[in-house]
Amino acid sequence: MNLPPSVRIVEVGPRDGLQNEPTPVPVAARIALIEGLVEAGLKVVEAGSFVSPKWVPQMADTAAVLAGLKRKAGVRYPVLVPNLQGLEGAEAAGAKDIAIFAAASESFSKKNINCSITESIDRFRPVAARALAEERRLRGYVSCVLGCPYEGEIAPAAVAKVAKALLDLGCEEISLGDTIGTGTPVRTQRMIETVAAQVPKAKLAVHFHDTYGQALANILAALELGIAVVDCSVAGLGGCPYAKGASGNVATEDVVYMLNGMGIATGIDLAKLAAAGRAITLQLGRTPASKVAQALAAKNGNN
Repeated sequence: MNLPPSVRIVEVGPRDGLQNEPTPVPVAARIALIEGLVEAGLKVVEAGSFVSPKWVPQMADTAAVLAGLKRKAGVRYPVLVPNLQGLEGAEAAGAKDIAIFAAASESFSKKNINCSITESIDRFRPVAARALAEERRLRGYVSCVLGCPYEGEIAPAAVAKVAKALLDLGCEEISLGDTIGTGTPVRTQRMIETVAAQVPKAKLAVHFHDTYGQALANILAALELGIAVVDCSVAGLGGCPYAKGASGNVATEDVVYMLNGMGIATGIDLAKLAAAGRAITLQLGRTPASKVAQALAAKNGNN
């Protein structure tokens, strides 16, 4: 088995994980979560997004979060932006890493951002050009890479087309997202191989939801193809407001435990990671969705 010796975890919990909470999480709690994740060893932690508060009120205070963070050298705090107005907000807040997004499904694109895939790419051209001119790092997300709540299974060629378009905009990394968690390992590998014909594997990341319990298996399938960047959400936080029934992202604790057991380095302290997950879920009034977090809590008498 040809596995990477190390994996970079991109922690999306503070953004993707919290953006669908029924009520906004206080700024202080969001800051504490991010700083706890960094203390656990994470080097890339999504800090929030600069989308319209009308549509995503949970992210309305991202500027305040960035202002309150004790930023650590060598750690990246990317933010999601939907347009030039969002980029301006990110600039004013001092964000150095910007993420943009598109869908591999026409129906999802229209439901999510009210435009076609081509129109969404065109909207991001000035955003990408300005961000790159300002020497900000640019990441791209592709959603619905293995399934869409409106169209069903998505053709790998459609995913490759969108990923290549984001690469052409200047994205240094493309994250392939199984937004509704319907993917399986063989389909995952087929999709990645198709995308890799257009985008180098070194520029690809994977982002799995665990709706059908397939996320860890899909991550292993991606690792077998040489993918070495994985998006995760502490405590399994998150979901998708446009995909009914889609559960949270794969839990960071579960991914780190699996990678540790495979001898793949992450640089993450699992105990500190689990503590950060317990703290935010306590704030939210529930227990972590992570199986590993639950096992550690039971073992340590924290349940």
